[in-house]
Amino acid sequence: MRYLVVSDSHGDRAILLKLIENFFDQVDAMFHCGDSELSADDEVFAYFSTVTGNCDYEPAFKEERTFSFGTDKILLAHGHLLGVSFGLDSFLKEMDRVKANLGFFGHTHQLGVEKIAGKIVLNPGSISYPRGKYQVLGGTFAIVETSPTQTVIQYYDRQLQPLKDLKVVFKNA
Repeated sequence: MRYLVVSDSHGDRAILLKLIENFFDQVDAMFHCGDSELSADDEVFAYFSTVTGNCDYEPAFKEERTFSFGTDKILLAHGHLLGVSFGLDSFLKEMDRVKANLGFFGHTHQLGVEKIAGKIVLNPGSISYPRGKYQVLGGTFAIVETSPTQTVIQYYDRQLQPLKDLKVVFKNA
């Protein structure tokens, strides 16, 4: 399975349209981890599954969602309500509760991916306002590709170019 994961676009609708135009037919699902600052009835959400962020005020957005694709069970949350700015413990507990093996979140605007206790936890970074070590890239998103033997995470910049130093491969048990 192949998933595009983006977060924290903060009103930058044009970049979401660009991602749809260039990747919709190349992935099985597209996820937005919140802080879109768009209306819940915006047409981009016909393509992106999303959740509410701390800067989203649409009651139609849910706080978190789960998705199943084959053997993948995904937890999608912005992360602010699970304290991701202070660590991943609460996020991991929620992944355990919903029996997710993949967790996608945003909020911190800092990209990162880890495999913890057999679960892959991914922040695609902010597509519009990145922070941290990779903020010079001007924004990032990720494509996650799962197979029975491995999970490959490839980060991309706003120009839709893969970042060769930001590719991670995890072997599956």
